Amino acid sequence: MRIPDRPSAFTSDSARDRYYAIYDRVLGELWPVPVDALDVETRAGTVRIHRAGPAEGDPVVLVAGAGGNALSWYRYIEPLARTRPVLALDPLGEPGRSVQRRRLASTAEVGGWLTDVLAAVGAERAHVAGFSAGSWTSVWAAAEQQLGGSGRVAALTLVDPGGFAPITGRFIRWATLCAIASMLPRSLRHRMAGVVGNGALREDGLIRLTRAGGWSFRRHVLIPPPYTDEQIREVSVPVQVLLGASSALLDARAVAARLADIAPSWRVEIVPGTGHSLPVEAPDLVAERILTFPSQARPGTATPKHS
Repeated sequence: MRIPDRPSAFTSDSARDRYYAIYDRVLGELWPVPVDALDVETRAGTVRIHRAGPAEGDPVVLVAGAGGNALSWYRYIEPLARTRPVLALDPLGEPGRSVQRRRLASTAEVGGWLTDVLAAVGAERAHVAGFSAGSWTSVWAAAEQQLGGSGRVAALTLVDPGGFAPITGRFIRWATLCAIASMLPRSLRHRMAGVVGNGALREDGLIRLTRAGGWSFRRHVLIPPPYTDEQIREVSVPVQVLLGASSALLDARAVAARLADIAPSWRVEIVPGTGHSLPVEAPDLVAERILTFPSQARPGTATPKHS
């Protein structure tokens, strides 16, 4: 497990200010509903939250993946906020308006900043939805509450999640190719989205933000080993896992088979026609799955479903 030696940060104050200017423009262009921005203090730094929806109720908390932030969930805010409070986070360690002050050197610290956020906003039964590396953060937040935490995570939705298989050379090559494609002119970049299997390359506003972060932000993040079978079995809240059928990160069928064996109460679905960029390739489906899970199921009684 590679442990970071320093917090993630912008390369300079001027680089940060340039990034923030682009961030604010993209937020204004993409965000579909009125939003309240607030900053909360956690054990490792200040976390920016974009809040929408009703004032009362159990919130949906959205945690982006590596290199992403709250803006990557813009398609989800309006459908989710019709009935639920929604909190979209800029994760610590990733480019955005959160400010990391301490390195995150253990899984407990990675999950801990998220549980600090839930405590700060008074969330009692949050449905936490994480994508890719954000899923890993979400799982460890649920794990921390089992070690004496406050029990604020009531359910998990993990979207093409990290942590269930080793990071392979195939994924690294795919991510490198996508990074190169993101620098191409718009029309060529859109065509490359189908070639490399990454619908995020068609997200023009988010690509502008990704480009800005790539030049101005230095990520120093914990690279974890995959979960053991025992760690998976210890998760005590209802969990659903949505897998891209053609994901470059993992073998969807192998992960589904493993979870069917060791976590039969988890709901697992393989989404046809999608890859690792599942959240932007099937946003309506993912939003619907978040809203309807876990219905009235109590922890440990989620209905298994493997597609």
